[in-house]
Amino acid sequence: MTKTPATTQTPVASAPKRSLTPRRRAREYALQGVYQSLVMRRAGSLPNAAAIAKQLAEDPGFRRCQLELFQGIFTGVLEHTDELEGLITPALDRPINELSPVEHAALLIGTYELAIDLAVPYKVAINEAVELAKTFGGTDGHKYVNGVLDLLAQQLRSTEIQAG
Repeated sequence: MTKTPATTQTPVASAPKRSLTPRRRAREYALQGVYQSLVMRRAGSLPNAAAIAKQLAEDPGFRRCQLELFQGIFTGVLEHTDELEGLITPALDRPINELSPVEHAALLIGTYELAIDLAVPYKVAINEAVELAKTFGGTDGHKYVNGVLDLLAQQLRSTEIQAG
């Protein structure tokens, strides 16, 4: 058995470290579930939320997520998708079906937390959705998500924003 020279190995330190708190993990799994649902819808299929959640729960890291938060976001977004898309669409510069599924899912989650889960501070809702887009989306998708959610926060959480 030959050893690979150390100079050809990628150093572990070069990989970005992410803080995966149970709440962040819950949002990441929710994003994955919403993403699967969107891809299935775009393909003309009806997504099965229970089957998607079951598949996500089989991942070893899933047990380290905050289950209640995952369930709340995942089921909440799926139950309110039409309403959430109605809020998002006026803030977009293109048709919603032209968004990447990752950006679409991050926007749905951020909008859900802004519009429906009022216990989440607006800054947290925006930041978490932006972080999801940074982690899973394209190069500048997080900037787009940030801009759209910032506009929505002005409409949905104006009192909170003015209060500081």
